[in-house]
Amino acid sequence: MSKDQTIGALILVGSVAGIIIYAWLLFLTTFDLALLKLTGLIAVGGVLGILAWIGYTLATTPPPAPIEDIERELEKDLQTKTESTTVTAEPEKPKEETAKKP
Repeated sequence: MSKDQTIGALILVGSVAGIIIYAWLLFLTTFDLALLKLTGLIAVGGVLGILAWIGYTLATTPPPAPIEDIERELEKDLQTKTESTTVTAEPEKPKEETAKKP
């Protein structure tokens, strides 16, 4: 079995064990209400934490440059490239072979 398959099998076994333990705690112990409260807290906290992270990212990331500025830069780059290619240089002369030794 490869390393990825081993990790996959461990995740599968751990998940099934987690479901069984959660169901046992929920239905067969007196911790049912506390477990439901904790589960709700973790779920709502996770969703709100992700939303807070998205909000922070949006608030601290600078806005992108307007499309007009990007188009001007692209046009300027194209002009400089076409100007540099229109200038032709003299082709190199082939090097003469040195005298061959017999």
